[in-house]
Amino acid sequence: MSNTESSTYQGFTAEERAAMKDHAQEQKKAARRSSRAEKAAEAERDVLTKIAEMRDSDRVMAERVHAVITATAPVLAPKLWYGMPAYALNDKIVCFFQSAEKFKARYATLGFSDQAKLDEGTMWAAGFALTEVTAETESRIGALVKRAVS
Repeated sequence: MSNTESSTYQGFTAEERAAMKDHAQEQKKAARRSSRAEKAAEAERDVLTKIAEMRDSDRVMAERVHAVITATAPVLAPKLWYGMPAYALNDKIVCFFQSAEKFKARYATLGFSDQAKLDEGTMWAAGFALTEVTAETESRIGALVKRAVS
């Protein structure tokens, strides 16, 4: 690719590079674990540790999202994904929580991968901005997660 003045590619941001490094460390750590039960327990501890490290507003939302997801869909396994709390079915990420702080965003995000069964016609939401997790929000998250794994 030629380097011209009209080129706008600036490379990865520091936050994106940090997320890629987190993902590489997650893969190495998972490969070192022995039993399936040990891997699952350690993965959940990693998620809870990551949530505990978040700043107050993100941490409170992440704790509530984690509680809703694990209660609504116990079939989903908590694990870290690019340094974010995520929930997988058969080792494939279905949904994840991205703190606002992670990419210096205005709001936290609850995202769903293409593994989530949220299909609705020819267009549907795959990410939701979160500024607060209320009882109503918890109900909506529970319904989405239940639908995503059905």
